[in-house]
Parts: sequence; C-alpha cells; structure tokens
Amino acid sequence: MAVNTKDKDQRKARLAEALRANLVKRKTQARSRRTGKPDTRPDGLAAAADEPGTDRR
Repeated sequence: MAVNTKDKDQRKARLAEALRANLVKRKTQARSRRTGKPDTRPDGLAAAADEPGTDRR
C-alpha cells in the first residue's frame, strides 16, 4: 500500500505544528523557571497558533 504525497505532506505539517507547540511550551517553562513565576499560559496547538512572529504558510 503506497502512501500518496498529499498524506505525507499533511503528516509533515501536523508533526511540524506539534513540534512548534512543544517548543513554545518548553520556552515558556524555561522563562517561568528563571523568573520564579508560575506558567500561566495555555498549552497545546491553540497556544502555538496565537504566538506572534510565527511563520504561517
């Protein structure tokens, strides 16, 4: 069973989005640890989509 290009592209896009969301979460956690304040930002893909300066193609 061959996987077509569209399915591969969709999977790549989903994985890239999850990776960006994870990076945002980890950066936020690192910042909160440095300042000693609790992390109050929302988690997940919705939070990553709201980040200013992210490249959305």
